[in-house]
Amino acid sequence: MNLLKKVLEKEVFLALGCTEPIAVAYACSIASFYLNSPWERLEIVLDSGVYKNGFSVHIPNTNGEKGNLLAGVLGALIAKPELKMEILKEVEPDKLKKAKEIVDSQKAKLILDHSKKNLYIEVRIFSSAEYVRVVVQHSHTNLELVEKNKEIIFSAQNSKETEKEKDDYKKQLQTKHISDFIELVEAIDKEDYQYILKGVFTNLKIAEEGLKLKKVGYYLQRLEDKGFISKNIFSQVKILTAAATDARMAGVNLPVMASGGSGNQGIVAILVPYLVGKEFGIKEETIIKSIGFSHLLNSYVKAFTGSLSSLCGCAIAAGVGAAAAIVYQQQKDNLTNISLAINNIISDIGGMLCDGAKGGCALKVATSADSALRAAYMALNGYGIGYEDGFMGKSGEETIQNLSKIIALGMPKANDVMLDIMTYKV
Repeated sequence: MNLLKKVLEKEVFLALGCTEPIAVAYACSIASFYLNSPWERLEIVLDSGVYKNGFSVHIPNTNGEKGNLLAGVLGALIAKPELKMEILKEVEPDKLKKAKEIVDSQKAKLILDHSKKNLYIEVRIFSSAEYVRVVVQHSHTNLELVEKNKEIIFSAQNSKETEKEKDDYKKQLQTKHISDFIELVEAIDKEDYQYILKGVFTNLKIAEEGLKLKKVGYYLQRLEDKGFISKNIFSQVKILTAAATDARMAGVNLPVMASGGSGNQGIVAILVPYLVGKEFGIKEETIIKSIGFSHLLNSYVKAFTGSLSSLCGCAIAAGVGAAAAIVYQQQKDNLTNISLAINNIISDIGGMLCDGAKGGCALKVATSADSALRAAYMALNGYGIGYEDGFMGKSGEETIQNLSKIIALGMPKANDVMLDIMTYKV
């Protein structure tokens, strides 16, 4: 198995809007697709991570509407599962009007199930004569089950690619070392090279659109224009990554290239090493390889921490990838300094909480971009936070594994408290 290819296939993809409500829309579209008559009632069961990430984020093509429930109803009305993570490009005014009417009439229901973990979406859709049940689990487009009137239409366990095989690449990621990822990107083929390059242009385009919004990226640029912050590569990566996140969280009708299954992580993992590489005159080939390295490390972190956790993935997991990629660009296989960069950024922002996808993510992305540059610069000069500090490990890999222990053992209660605060607002 080529892990780079598998990560690009499973976790690096075009997504229109926040990936959690899109995944809900995708699952609902599958359920609706299998009905032979118009549906009358919809139930959507979510784990806490999906629930949290779709709570406050804008849905594309809806004039600022928010939330998993409306996204799910729209997906059920569109019923084109072949569109996968770009399904919301099919939202039209008549469908939006109908979806809002359905939500207002309480014919659609959202259920938070605390017992479900690590990305779980279950859809139950009913017409007068039949029902369909769909389960999407572990990753945003990983279809587990389609059941119609108690008959199994599709089961991942019975498919050619079993669940064990689907998750095998994540287990393999956990056994790898940073040196293995460097070997993979050094042997990149033309197809993967072009796919990664496509992600650069995609994310730059939405960043340009985001600068038109008077949000985080815009105000960072204003600070630069007024001379309150210097115009340099630090300001540029913060402005453009924040602007791209602004646009995405505002529901702008443009896709991003995700990383680790997350659009915001894709913004950090791709744009930070790209912009830094261009600034320092690094060859395009090396920049693209470094972004591949960034994708691999982002997925490596998430193989330990889980798809959705209580800590901010776009800051920490993608930030790790970006910081290491910058060191790779200039020092290739200097594993000591790459590990120092990982320790530096985790020591800096390793405790950043994830309270769901929303406009404030742009602030976290800007912080991640800034921290990645600082972490990499220090590491390039041989400085980094060492084993004797806090929960740092003897290597970048060990530090990541220590962080995963904190998330798994120490943070579940924090996640529940955040959810309690968020649901109280409803």
